Amino acid sequence: MRVPDHDLDDLAATVARLVTDGQRVDETLTRLVDEAESRPDPSAPGATGSREEPSSIFILALDGRAYAEELAALATWVHHLFLPVYGREITAGRPWCARWPEHPEAVARLHALWLAWQQLTDAEAGLTGPAVWHRDHLDPTLQHLRSPDGPFGACTTSPARPHHRLLPSPEAAGA
Repeated sequence: MRVPDHDLDDLAATVARLVTDGQRVDETLTRLVDEAESRPDPSAPGATGSREEPSSIFILALDGRAYAEELAALATWVHHLFLPVYGREITAGRPWCARWPEHPEAVARLHALWLAWQQLTDAEAGLTGPAVWHRDHLDPTLQHLRSPDGPFGACTTSPARPHHRLLPSPEAAGA
């Protein structure tokens, strides 16, 4: 059986894109771990303060190695479950960014979605748990995340023309 050349080209492009995406996630994780290791350890002798567990499991409450590990786990869920099932086509009306870990809002929204997924797909959530997750968590998150004015608004709007740009955040009051 012969596979048409255009199918092979599509497959090769997809594999190349996935390899590049994986390398970018690895680079981001390496950078985050390096940053965490360069910070002083508050539990070291002579350090002020004590080492405390985060008061929240939400990714924005984590830092250093804990953040990097949580981001790696989130990336696995995003790339192996979320995108294959819910990724949909990239258009001007539904932008996406392969470098989503570099968008803090996207990381926060995807992490919250993942936490809800973990809770509502557990057997203890009952038979309606997955439906509640879709209605109350997935649909609103996708509306914000993939909106033209969402965190990916300046990124890829056509799979043929990948693009990445972080939009500037408003300055904090008093800055």
